Amino acid sequence: MIPPSPTSAGAPGGDPLLGQEVGPYRVEERLGEGGMGVVYRATDERLQRAVALKFLSPRLGAEPRARGRLLQEARAVAALDHPHVAAVHDMGETGDGRLYIAMPYYEGETLRERIEAGMLGADEAVRLGRQIARGLGAAHRAGIVHRDVKPANVIVLPHGGPDGGSCAKVLDFGIAKLEDAHLTQTGESLGTSLYMAPEQLRGEGSDARTDIWGLGVVLYEMLAGRRPFVGAYAAAVGYAVLHEEPDPLGRDDMPTGLAEVVGRCL
Repeated sequence: MIPPSPTSAGAPGGDPLLGQEVGPYRVEERLGEGGMGVVYRATDERLQRAVALKFLSPRLGAEPRARGRLLQEARAVAALDHPHVAAVHDMGETGDGRLYIAMPYYEGETLRERIEAGMLGADEAVRLGRQIARGLGAAHRAGIVHRDVKPANVIVLPHGGPDGGSCAKVLDFGIAKLEDAHLTQTGESLGTSLYMAPEQLRGEGSDARTDIWGLGVVLYEMLAGRRPFVGAYAAAVGYAVLHEEPDPLGRDDMPTGLAEVVGRCL
């Protein structure tokens, strides 16, 4: 999964959550952090299973409306029960009011890590892309839009796919929606801005087409080993998204029509 952070309870400035009990969970290890919060590996002491606890940053859970939106979205995602959508086990809050979501602890790597190790073969990219599309399609049929589809939000497990091979699961449904609402309200721009769809950059509403655009980005990165739109800083990337076309994929091993599919998504 996400590489463990070097921060530990025994180090100067150690993490106070490590070793603590949060509801029925004992926090064991800090896995990583981002703009939305911090992720830990924990043990569900009722069922003796490993889980991933995502603690949302205080700014995402401070407003009652945002908290209600997150709860509603978490319930909807939990009801999906789809093989290519990361499950939601539980939701709660700490004594000081910090929200967290409990998810399965998946033994795998993010698609971002997988791409950084080298371009994927065309067949593997198609197989994983199809799985991601199925997960997104199930969410869209349930009225859920992700709004932040990118390689870092896909976990690839070594087993469990339809053919017995690798299995892709889309992460952070609902959390991405809450983050999107927060960005709209405050005008802030985080790392997610590098993956914003054209309508998000223009400040317009998002719908299922935003996720289709994100799927195109993921497919392009798997096949090219780089983002379709690049720039020296976030605003330059945004300009490229709005005004430029990505370079042709130009691979000899691509199935007929795949480049057209990626182009249509984008």
